Amino acid sequence: MESFSIVVRGRLVEFHRPLVMGILNVTDDSFYDGGRFRSVEAAVAHARQMAAEGADVIDIGASSSRPGAKLLPPDVEAARLTEAVKAVREALPEAILSVDTCFAAPARAAIEAGADIVNDIGGGDLDEGMFATVAELQVPYVLMCGGREHVEGGSRSQGSDPIERMVQFFSSRLDRLYRLGVKDVWLDPGFGFAQTVDESHAMFAHLGELAALFREPLLVGVSRKRMVYQLLGCTPDGALAGTVALGALALERGAKILRVHDVREAAQTIRLLEAGRPRGSAG
Repeated sequence: MESFSIVVRGRLVEFHRPLVMGILNVTDDSFYDGGRFRSVEAAVAHARQMAAEGADVIDIGASSSRPGAKLLPPDVEAARLTEAVKAVREALPEAILSVDTCFAAPARAAIEAGADIVNDIGGGDLDEGMFATVAELQVPYVLMCGGREHVEGGSRSQGSDPIERMVQFFSSRLDRLYRLGVKDVWLDPGFGFAQTVDESHAMFAHLGELAALFREPLLVGVSRKRMVYQLLGCTPDGALAGTVALGALALERGAKILRVHDVREAAQTIRLLEAGRPRGSAG
């Protein structure tokens, strides 16, 4: 695999293998783990566990984006995020922390509290100040497609090519971000956001094409989502094997970051795939 890097708190961090981004939801109503890590003590304990299991990045979210969920007001989200970020940063001073928010004010508050990366499901469309804020803060940014339609209850497919709309979206937003001075961007196709299960799988089938079109690292988040459990006829609790299988396929198709609930299994998948590559293979 070709290496890639980001600047974290003024330090260049280079990666020579795919990364695991562990999900830490300090929410009441996330679709899989809502309420489990709402207290600071539970959040810190889970962050420690994920770090021990091999998480390269810990992604902290305070507002659920599950279908039908209502986003928290930015001030409430900011308060929850900063409380969690400060506690996790104190417990894990060397960890790379990401914050999952689509609003500029919580993003700024969380970065000032000790976070390193902004992970924006809105792709800059839910808060017009997000791009300028990320540029000012000079932090890495995860640009996701489909979040606005998902939050507003629409569909992003509209019968179009499963890749064409994403390419147009990413190209236009990347141009704006780089013009503002943002240095590090990861791309998230947004599986399950404003999509049916069939649309998600159609898009997944073209993942390799998307990875080849952009130099930015590709982040894939399918962990225990409907595209896994509905197709398998189970619940999110029974979707671990399916999540691992799609994660392995995503890596083979060019993904460089897996965003997951189950860190140990994702880290093991990466280790096995990397061990099985021919020596000198770029992936």
